[in-house]
Amino acid sequence: MQRILILTGDVNLVNVTDPAAPFARVADTLRGADVLFGNLECCLYKAPAARSVMDEGFYADPASGRALTLAGFHVVGNANNVTYGAEAILGSLAELDRLGIAHTGAGANQAQARAPAVVERNGLRAGFLQRTSVYWPTNHEAGERSPGVAALRGHTAYQLPLHKTRPEIPPANRPGVPPVIVTWADPAYLGQYRDEIAALKRETDIVVASHHWGLHEEVLQYMTEIAHAAVDAGADVVVGHGPHFSLPVELYRGKPVFYGLGNFSFHTGHGGRRHGDWVGMLARVGFGETSPPRVAFSLVRHNDANETYLCDLGREREVIDALAGRCAKLGTTLKREGSELIVSEKGA
Repeated sequence: MQRILILTGDVNLVNVTDPAAPFARVADTLRGADVLFGNLECCLYKAPAARSVMDEGFYADPASGRALTLAGFHVVGNANNVTYGAEAILGSLAELDRLGIAHTGAGANQAQARAPAVVERNGLRAGFLQRTSVYWPTNHEAGERSPGVAALRGHTAYQLPLHKTRPEIPPANRPGVPPVIVTWADPAYLGQYRDEIAALKRETDIVVASHHWGLHEEVLQYMTEIAHAAVDAGADVVVGHGPHFSLPVELYRGKPVFYGLGNFSFHTGHGGRRHGDWVGMLARVGFGETSPPRVAFSLVRHNDANETYLCDLGREREVIDALAGRCAKLGTTLKREGSELIVSEKGA
């Protein structure tokens, strides 16, 4: 019997006044999952006083958290750049516990933040770990005795292009030549993460490694490094989020890597600005008695009432063509099948 894992992109409930609204049009689809996971891009926390819209954290009224239960979320990730502030983090996690939703990626200390969430449903025991490489330098990472998020540090270097690597870049003897941007994961953080994934794999049927990372629509080196390391350590699915764009899908050693699912419910962003006409991805991975798993996704948008809905793929040709082109660079193809795009390896 096949078990269905559904994964969503960023869920931000800031300014949600009716918890029934955000997922009303997709609830039936979401409830078809054996296990449903999403990145919670906000804290369920009401600040005691007025605060600037420029503050780092996204705070949603705790009452809006009911939207998660109405949609059927079983587990969420909290390791991201807007899960910010000790009181807000602790209050939000307490609210998730009250709602009965498992969580990973933030905690009262480093051990709790790094701990996995394990969900057992319909005979499937699934383990989730989440890390963020996008976070603030101001006491945001969980410490030995301080609240925060679980981080996986990334590094950046700006390299002079002494060798011809791209035809459009002129020789380095020309003033103004832009540098090559190189990124990589911190070895100590990545090594610990490998060990944690391997340990979780020994206790569960499937492991989902979730990451807050990225910049615009690019798949950077450190993202691929982390994703491949996660699969090598035992992860069955890697899911990324953070850039608010739909990024390509890779099949590494037969395991799906969703580099970025974009938004799933996102009304208000940084500075109080309303997010525009975004397109996101709703991913489905089907696990059966045989491998490889079935890997697919649908496209989603939102309307003026902040209701997420499944897109008519016939009207999304431009988006699909762009995604297919980026997937091709990673060795994968997309095939339309009803309301889904099926992901497979080239030549399969």
